[in-house]
Amino acid sequence: MALAEASEARKARLLALKRRKDGEPNGQEDVEMEDTVEKNVEGVAEKIIAEDEQRRAQELDVFNIAPKRPNWDLKRETDKKLAKLERKTQEAIHTLIRELFGLGIGSDTDGISFGAMRAQEKVQQSGDLSDEEDE
Repeated sequence: MALAEASEARKARLLALKRRKDGEPNGQEDVEMEDTVEKNVEGVAEKIIAEDEQRRAQELDVFNIAPKRPNWDLKRETDKKLAKLERKTQEAIHTLIRELFGLGIGSDTDGISFGAMRAQEKVQQSGDLSDEEDE
């Protein structure tokens, strides 16, 4: 505590020096110096603590925190990979179609049945996707 005492002694000396320089023999400045931040923020700490306790007392709503679907993060990470696979799948399908028509295997009736088969595959894929979203 020697430092605190030395600090107080220095403050007193500086205050006395200031009084002599200004010519004020009374200690009114001392009183004004004490009316600083401490009195201005006197109730702020208690107010902050009370507000914090009120926030903690309120029940936490879990539905605001939890995602709407439990697997949203898995879908987000796999979408990029699936996009690449979808592009490659479409390219493979186009290649097969070109080969079929290039060899003369398909005729008009085969083309119609192939179109119907393709439409049925799309319906099945959309059904599979909706089943995956439900899970």
